[in-house]
Parts: sequence; C-alpha cells; structure tokens
Amino acid sequence: MKSIVASLCAAVLLAVAASAADPILLWPKGAPGSEGKTAPETMRINPPDEEVVSKVNAPSITPFLPDPAKATGAAVIIIPGGGHKEIWVTHEGYRVAQALADRGVAAFVLKYRLAYADGSTYKVMDHSLADVQRAIRLVKSRSAEWKIDPARVGVMGFSAGGHLTALAGTHIALENPKAADPIDRLSARPAFLGLIYAYLPAEVVFKADTPPSFFIFGDKDNVTTGQVNRYIEVQKLGVPSEIHILSGVAHGFGIRPTNPPQVAIWPTLLVNWLDASGFLQPKP
Repeated sequence: MKSIVASLCAAVLLAVAASAADPILLWPKGAPGSEGKTAPETMRINPPDEEVVSKVNAPSITPFLPDPAKATGAAVIIIPGGGHKEIWVTHEGYRVAQALADRGVAAFVLKYRLAYADGSTYKVMDHSLADVQRAIRLVKSRSAEWKIDPARVGVMGFSAGGHLTALAGTHIALENPKAADPIDRLSARPAFLGLIYAYLPAEVVFKADTPPSFFIFGDKDNVTTGQVNRYIEVQKLGVPSEIHILSGVAHGFGIRPTNPPQVAIWPTLLVNWLDASGFLQPKP
C-alpha cells in the first residue's frame, strides 16, 4: 500500500511540474524593502514529497495556465500558509494551482516575504501584504498575454496565507496613476477571496466593500469558532459569501493524495461557488 501511495504522489508531482511555468519575480530589479538581501530562499521536504520554503527575499509567482480550450478568463493568486515562518508550496500551492487550471482558472502560486522567519526583518503589513498586492497587479498587467479578464482576478490563501488574503481584501490598494512603475498604477483590488482555514485575527476588519468571500475549514480546526463569527460578520455587511465546514477535519488539509473524499471535494465546492457567483463567465 505504501508503495502505491508513493507512486501516486510522484505522479502528482510530475504532472504539476509539467504544467507549471517558470517563476516570475514580482520586482525583477529587487523588491522594495529587500535591498541588500541576496541570500537565496531555503527549502526542506516534508515527507514524503512536499516542498516547504523559507527565507524569501525575492518574492515571485509561479503560473499555472489552463488549456485554452478550457480557459474561463478567471484567475487567482494562491497564497500557501506556514505561520508567516515558511511556505508550504506543494499541498497548499502547486497542487491547488493545478486543480484550478484543470478547471479553466489561471492560477499563480505566490512566494512571499516572511515576517516571522528566523532573523527576519520583514513585517506582515509592510512587506508580505505588499507582495500580495504586487502579485495582483502583475497578473492584471499581463492579462492580455495570459488571456485573463483583469476584472476577475481573485486571491485565495491557506492559514497564514488566508490572513494575507483577508488583508488584501480589507486593505485595498487602488489605482495609483502617479506611480513610476506602470504595474503599480493598476488596482490591487481582488475580485474575490478564498479563505481556506484562514487565520483571521482582530486586525482583519471586514467592510461592506470587502470582495465576495468563500470560507471553508474543518470542524476539528482551532480556528473554527473564529471562522464562523467572521462569516456572520461579512453576511451582516451584505458581502456575498459562502461557508463550508468539513466534518471531522483538522487544520492544514490542502490537497494531498491521502485526503478522504469529504476533504478532496473542496476544490469543486470552490469552483462551483465561483461559477454561481459569475466569476467563470465573461462580464457583459
């Protein structure tokens, strides 16, 4: 049985590697606030095959573009979690991106600067959030090349990545026509938010103009009560939203070959919500 599971994991990784394009630096000349920091990112393997990245000084996105015959024109920035100390890029990033690309949604896995990594001088609000906003703008700036509707570029994140997702939807950076960099002149407002077992501290203050939001988590997760309360908040504000609570499920499930059926279905629930919300159809 173990050999079968290992073979399945290897097959998934090979499929992901074949579908991903090369990473793209958010700032080719260096990220603001990272001047003089040239150390390469580090990576460890969580057995049997999951990459976990840390020490990010050159934030980037890795594109997963759908088959043109399946493309919906929608896109999403995917922000893996890791407690702002590291980034679990496989089960909360690459596999998720591939699953969405297979369903016609262009996906971009973000590697962002980590505020709580050992020795880090970065801050969540000043650097990690800036990376998310820049990623949104970068994808919008290349929308014609990637056959994406810039009005349908959303953000989704897991755990600490969900924290950044919520911040991107509540600290919205709009157009800046005076910016020296043409990319920074674009709006960083996300079209929608995917909050996947998201960490949502008190500093996340939802507002009436928060983008439509999708919540999903397990009932064995220590963020359960907070998630339900935050969903009620956005409902009271009139923000279009949907919530799913997975029975008997703890934190950190992402996409893994070992996930049981009641967990494995969650990407379909997300895509169904995107479709029902009109994000998978061109705007009139």
